[in-house]
Amino acid sequence: MNIEANKNEDWMKLMLAEVNQQMEKIKLGGGKKTIEKQHERNKLTARERIDYLCDKDQSFVEIGGFAGHNMYEEEGGCAAGGTVAGIGYVAGRQCVIVANDQTVKAGAWFPITGKKNLRMQEIAMENRLPIIYLVDSAGVFLPMQDEIFPDKEHFGRIFRNNARMSAMGITQIAAVMGACVAGGAYLPIMSDETLMVEGNGSIFLAGSYLVKAAIGETIDNETLGGAITHTEISGIADYKFKTEQDCLDHIKKIMSKMAAPASAGFNRIAAKDPIKSINSIYEIIPEGNLKPYDMLEIIERLVDNSEFEQFKQDYGKTILCGYARINGWAVGIVANQRLVCKSKKGEMQIGGVIYNDSADKSARFIMNCNQKKIPLIFLQDVTGFMVGSRSEHSGIIKDGAKMVNAVANSVVPKITIVVGNSYGAGNYAMCGKAYDPRFIFAWPSAKIAVMGGDQAAKTLAQIQVATMKAKGKEVTAEEEKLLLDTIKDRYYKQTTPYYAAARLWVDGIIDPADTRKVITESLIAANQNPNIDSFSTGVFQV
Repeated sequence: MNIEANKNEDWMKLMLAEVNQQMEKIKLGGGKKTIEKQHERNKLTARERIDYLCDKDQSFVEIGGFAGHNMYEEEGGCAAGGTVAGIGYVAGRQCVIVANDQTVKAGAWFPITGKKNLRMQEIAMENRLPIIYLVDSAGVFLPMQDEIFPDKEHFGRIFRNNARMSAMGITQIAAVMGACVAGGAYLPIMSDETLMVEGNGSIFLAGSYLVKAAIGETIDNETLGGAITHTEISGIADYKFKTEQDCLDHIKKIMSKMAAPASAGFNRIAAKDPIKSINSIYEIIPEGNLKPYDMLEIIERLVDNSEFEQFKQDYGKTILCGYARINGWAVGIVANQRLVCKSKKGEMQIGGVIYNDSADKSARFIMNCNQKKIPLIFLQDVTGFMVGSRSEHSGIIKDGAKMVNAVANSVVPKITIVVGNSYGAGNYAMCGKAYDPRFIFAWPSAKIAVMGGDQAAKTLAQIQVATMKAKGKEVTAEEEKLLLDTIKDRYYKQTTPYYAAARLWVDGIIDPADTRKVITESLIAANQNPNIDSFSTGVFQV
């Protein structure tokens, strides 16, 4: 390993260590004291429930672990958005699991909680995966009810999705292990099967205090809506159990009897490990992502036998397109190339920028993959489309629109990994969150923004300085520098993978060495939806 590779590896692993350190704090939920209280009530935490439920010999890919990160500090924080969720295996069957974290504000729903739960339901619907809800929530976080209650993407959409998933034939299992109140009470009842834990699980539209205030009736919560009430009197729940472990064991029994999943029929053969070591993937991206590097080196550490069949290899060189296999699955890969290279006309092309020819090539390749029903993998490290008179006169907008059109109308599953920069319209063309990737993950080195930090900060600073001068205020060089540094600091915070993951612009921040595994699990999930629409791009300028 040379000195540069050493520096790159140290930089990437330092960022990864910070990600892991932050994640360990998030895993504590509401803190050690609230976890102890949970245990005192003979209750497992959300993470302990998932760990007990999932098959030990299979991967669990957490989704939205950083949801809400640093977003609700005034309210005391909302670790993981108050919900632990992901894709795992129960009795050998891949499924979506969503568990309320009662240690975080009694499992109350913040705005990001609703967004995260809707994202998990979206994953279940797009991939036709069974979904298991482990319910333990006090309902909407009342101080922020206006941001979670009434809108299309708010709390009520959860139950609308319950109904839609049922109609789609997607299995939903709800285990009520704690409170399930008010509107939230509809979720388990709209699921296929409802399980309850005696003594802790309860379902009611209004708790005992509200019942007393509303109609004057005095009653305790257990009698009002406990497991015995709902399995013996109302008939709302299907099973009751003495312990959470018994409840979770029964979910495993239910899952073990399900029919085999349907298949989209994506091509898969026996897997081969990459020839190039996945552990050397840390060495590739230069420190700070400030120098060119060869994206092919990353691809060859992800794909089977390190084999990548390039499409139009000598044309549109700032994007690599080609066919490969990942754990046996046939995939099409679209990846930004960060090397400075020459076009077919002999012109120098800046790495990470999308030119006319690379947009044209990518659009054609994406259409080919749709024609052949081959899933697409996007590896993003893009600073945007090329600007300037030459590009404009050559029709960069037309070629860019062609690529965006192909991505938007693509019907095969799209999986996006943001390995570096993801700026401006390049984010869109390379299948950012707005373009419905089935899954989207970021490396610790990812940056997502409308443009690079330096350009954006200078632009904003110039506007503010010009405004102050127009009002007759003198601005010294020192004041101008302070303003620029302040703007730059704020802007850089908004470009970090933490900021993106907190808002669910990406599903999670992953270890680069886990990329192959995460893509594999994503492809296994995507293959379970057999319904693929016919591909059509509509009208665009050729």
